[in-house]
Amino acid sequence: MIRFRHATAILCGALLTPSVLADEHPGHTEELSPTVITAIAPSSPLTIVTNPKDPRQPVPASDGSDYLKTIPGFAQVRNGGTNGDPVLRGMFGSRLNILTNGGMMLGACPGRMDTPTSYISPETYDKLTVIKGPQTVLWGPGASAGTILFDREPESFGELGTRVNTSVLAGSNGRFDKVLDAAAGGPLGYVRVIGNTAQADDYKDGNNDTVASRYDKWNGDVALGWTPDADTLLELTAGKGDGEARYAGRGMDGSQFKRESLGLRFEKSNLSDVLEKLEAQVYYNYADHVMDNYTLRTPSGTGMMAGPMASNVDRRTLGARIKGTWRWADMQLISGIDAQTNEHRQRSAMGVDAYKDQPYTKDADFHNYGVFGELTWYAADRDRLISGARLDRASAKDYRQTTGSGMMTRPNPTADDTRADTLPSGFIRYEHDLADSPTTLYAGLGHTQRFPDYWELFSPKSGPAGSVNAFDSIKPEKTTQLDFGLQYKTEDLEAWASAYVGQVRDYILFNYTPTMMGTTSQAENIDARIMGGELGAAYNLTEHWKADATLAYAWGKNSSDGSALPQMPPLDARFGLTYSEDNWSTGALWRVVAAQNRIDQNKGNVVGKDFDKTPGFGVFSLNGAYRINSHWKVSSGIDNLFGKAYAEHLNLAGNAGFGYPANDPQAIKEPGRTLWTKVDMSF
Repeated sequence: MIRFRHATAILCGALLTPSVLADEHPGHTEELSPTVITAIAPSSPLTIVTNPKDPRQPVPASDGSDYLKTIPGFAQVRNGGTNGDPVLRGMFGSRLNILTNGGMMLGACPGRMDTPTSYISPETYDKLTVIKGPQTVLWGPGASAGTILFDREPESFGELGTRVNTSVLAGSNGRFDKVLDAAAGGPLGYVRVIGNTAQADDYKDGNNDTVASRYDKWNGDVALGWTPDADTLLELTAGKGDGEARYAGRGMDGSQFKRESLGLRFEKSNLSDVLEKLEAQVYYNYADHVMDNYTLRTPSGTGMMAGPMASNVDRRTLGARIKGTWRWADMQLISGIDAQTNEHRQRSAMGVDAYKDQPYTKDADFHNYGVFGELTWYAADRDRLISGARLDRASAKDYRQTTGSGMMTRPNPTADDTRADTLPSGFIRYEHDLADSPTTLYAGLGHTQRFPDYWELFSPKSGPAGSVNAFDSIKPEKTTQLDFGLQYKTEDLEAWASAYVGQVRDYILFNYTPTMMGTTSQAENIDARIMGGELGAAYNLTEHWKADATLAYAWGKNSSDGSALPQMPPLDARFGLTYSEDNWSTGALWRVVAAQNRIDQNKGNVVGKDFDKTPGFGVFSLNGAYRINSHWKVSSGIDNLFGKAYAEHLNLAGNAGFGYPANDPQAIKEPGRTLWTKVDMSF
């Protein structure tokens, strides 16, 4: 890891030479935008497409979830400096399908310390696509809340050439990131190398109190592409990564986040007048995660975490997908099959690194096989009807021979049992462009059935009342949701609104109960109603001034008992103002968040629970950017300019090991005034 960091630092330093050198390599360059992004508008109904390399405010993200929270509708279950869990419209976990280059990277920690997005460095990807709601069936099962795609585009060299993109970020609290993305190739193929490091120290909140949040990460990936002609692509990818992170809201820290990834994809276009494209891919992802209470902190010396202890968990995921695109005069069909299998193991021990002497124990494996089809009918010049259907066969096997620990160990009543379900999903959406206005109206109805994931079947201490455990009794979720909205775009004004209303049968809810031995968790199925939406506008006030605003709201109700659905983010508004001229810009961002008084105490999900109401807050930030020439850009910002002391509603309570009160849950406060500067270079 040290050699990788050193090499990356040398490469970045070598590239940050006078701009006259960059001017010697014209042609294969990436245009650098002279602005900092503060708001993102949908590119089409329910779909957002953006470039994750663009600098944005707050400070550029350290992981995938950190990036997503800047998009209206997203929030994050916070626990310190990095590796929070993404939430879309109040929905969490595997209600979101998160894919990187078409493959799924699943974390291994039973408490989602290593969330899937913790293995994603956004700036190393070329495109981020978000599809809200159950409005696609192409990317795997579930996805009741939405689908998130981080993609790297294939390289294209018309002749022998190279390109290099690199950036360096420095900021408050020891923040220092480096990214290198370089490629070389010609008409017959290419090689691409991507590396990044990211690190930060513990930050200080608005009260100038230190929050345990230090992290240090690195990633390295390579892609080899073969392009024998303009219609053919064969690409092999491989990557590794690792890191560590300190968590103010947990009893242990993440001392290892090892990642191994392999992928192979094939694309063939223009096969016939009807068969437009054929795509096939296979991927392998491996997460090897260690959590302990001694590498990044000192054991408490009292209580259940008195001495050093560690747990090592891993998960291997293997998946494949084949799909074809057929095109007729007024119709397009995308259809195919996909499959995924993953295996989970664990081991643990008391004592420093004593776990390394223990064998792994397999506790679960999962399988899913699906067939899907998505049809678009261009009914008229201004009308489109999009529909999709999917059928999945999902199964899970429980390998645990015992449950509990210590004196509470007992035989597992579902040892070696397998459960399986056949789950249908589908949607239909109508889109219409108004004849006398640059406006698109749309409405879509979707239904999806989601098999319970590892965290819902294996993490709870118990299942519904009267059941033997969660594995035996937790039912699949069934979500039916109506999405509707509009988009309006002229030269000076862009406005959009999206809303949803839905019903979730057998919603999987976690209930936490304090006991003499700590807190015990129970998973149960309830019925729920959800609704909310997002809206936004961007207006060019003059040639140089631009204003933008967004608003996001999510509401949920436990219709089984009439209480609020827990872990719902409050009303969130953002207002931006930017002045730009030629190669420079300056701007301001004001984020205003309402109080959240609708809670259900001690209920939530596998990571977080509602433990208190939260007050509203407002945070004001400034930014600026200057494009030196077509190859160089500098951007800078001051987040939380006035040093506001505040905490997000979706949050973990501070851990007693870092001085937080054990019997009085307190949310972890966000960083105070934060300065950052980022230098981008492309040639």
